[in-house]
Amino acid sequence: MRYLPLTQPDRDAMLGVIGVATIDDLFVDVPEAARLDGPIHGLPMHASEMAVERHMTALARKNLTAGEAPFFLGCGAYNHHVPASVDHLIQRGEFLTAYTPYQPEIAQGTLQMLFEFQTQVARLLGTDVANASMYDGSTACWEAIGMARRITKRGKAILSSGLHPHYVSVAKTMAKFTGDLLETAAPTLSADTDLESLIAAIDKDTSCVVVQYPDILGRIADLTPLADACHANKALLIAVVTEPVALGAIKAPGEMDADIVVGEGQSLGVGLQFGGPYVGLFGCKDKYVRQMPGRLCGETLDADGRRGFVLTLSTREQHIRREKATSNICTNSGLCALAFSIHMTLLGEKGLRTLAQINHRGAVAAAERLSKVPGVELVTPAFFNEFTLKLPVEARPVVRTLADRGILAGVSLGRLYPGEGDLANGLVVAVTETTSAEDVETLAAALEEILA
Repeated sequence: MRYLPLTQPDRDAMLGVIGVATIDDLFVDVPEAARLDGPIHGLPMHASEMAVERHMTALARKNLTAGEAPFFLGCGAYNHHVPASVDHLIQRGEFLTAYTPYQPEIAQGTLQMLFEFQTQVARLLGTDVANASMYDGSTACWEAIGMARRITKRGKAILSSGLHPHYVSVAKTMAKFTGDLLETAAPTLSADTDLESLIAAIDKDTSCVVVQYPDILGRIADLTPLADACHANKALLIAVVTEPVALGAIKAPGEMDADIVVGEGQSLGVGLQFGGPYVGLFGCKDKYVRQMPGRLCGETLDADGRRGFVLTLSTREQHIRREKATSNICTNSGLCALAFSIHMTLLGEKGLRTLAQINHRGAVAAAERLSKVPGVELVTPAFFNEFTLKLPVEARPVVRTLADRGILAGVSLGRLYPGEGDLANGLVVAVTETTSAEDVETLAAALEEILA
C-alpha cells in the first residue's frame, strides 16, 4: 500500500483549498539550504524489506553508543544508569498504550501518575506547582518566555550567555512569530558568570531574564540577587535546569525566588536515545498558574467521598477555544514522564541526594586528573558534574581524534559557538555515576599523547 495514495487531481484540489500552487509552497519557511532538491544521493528508489533491514543494521553498527566507550558527553543530555525496572513498568499495557486523556474521568491511572509526577517535579524545582510535562527542555524554555510576556505585557526577554545555544535557537525560531525581542550573547571562557551584566540590562521593557543553572559551562551561581533585580523592575526570573540530578546537591531555583523553573528531565528514567524523545519540566509560582501552558492534574473526592483525580487545568488549544489557549503544546510526553516518575520513586529523596554526591565526587576527581595534563586549564573551579577545560589547541579536532580512538571526550564549545574566539579551545566534560576511574585515566592518557 502506498503511503499517500492520492491522485494528482486530489492533490490539486487540496492545494486549491489551502490557497497555494504547489506542495513546495508549504515549506517556504524552511531554509532553502535545508531542503532536498531531489532524491537522497546513494539511496535506491526501492528495495525489498530484507535488504532494507540488512542495510539499516549495517548503518547502526557504525554508531558508538554510550555504554561501549569512555563517555564524557553532556551539555543537556546525560548518560545516567536507568534501572531495568523503569523499562519493565513503562511497557505495561495500561501505560504503553495510554493516550492523552480527552475523557479524563475514566483515565484514573494516567491522572494519578501525572499527579505524582507533578508533585515530584514541584519539589525538585522548588516551585509551588508543576504541570503534567512538556515536549522537552528547549520548548519548555520558550513556553516560559511566552508565559512571561502574557503576565508582564512586555516583549523583551534577556537570555543569559550561559543558556544552552540550542535553547536560544528554539527561542529565536518561535520569537519570529510572536515579535518578542530576545537579547542574547555568547559566554566567555572564564569562571565568572554573567549575572552582573544581566542585572544591569534589566529595564522597564523587560518581561523576563532567562538563566541556566548550572549553565552551559557548568558554572553555578546564587540566583537570589538576580531574582531581586527582576522583581524590582516587575520582570520575571526564569531558571533553566538541564541536569535535574544536580538538584539533589544544590539549592533549587524556586527556593531562590525564581518565578518560573523549566528543565529537561532526560537524566532521570529516560535514556540518551540519540536525542529524543525527552521530557520537559515546567514549574512556577502559584499566582501564575493560570498562565502556565500544558495541563495540570489535581486530586479530589468523588460523590461517595473516595479519592479521585481530575484534569484541573487545561490551557491548550485542543481543550478550549483556540483564541483562549496559552499554548499549542499538544502532548505531554506522558511515557517519558512516567519513566521519570518511576526512577524518582525508586531513588527517593535520600537516593537522589546520594546519586548527586556520587556524580559530584566523580566529576571532582576527573577535573583534578585532567587539569594535570600539560597545557590543559580548568575553567570552572566550582561545578556539579560538568566542567569546562581550556585546551592549548582548538578542541574540535582533538574531540574527533579521540572519537576515532573510541573515546567520546566531551563537547567542544567551537561546535556550539562557531567563530567565537577563544571558545574554540573550550571542552565541556560531563561525569556521571556511569563513568569509571579507568575511563578518566584513559581520557587523560590519550589527551597527554595528542597534546604532546
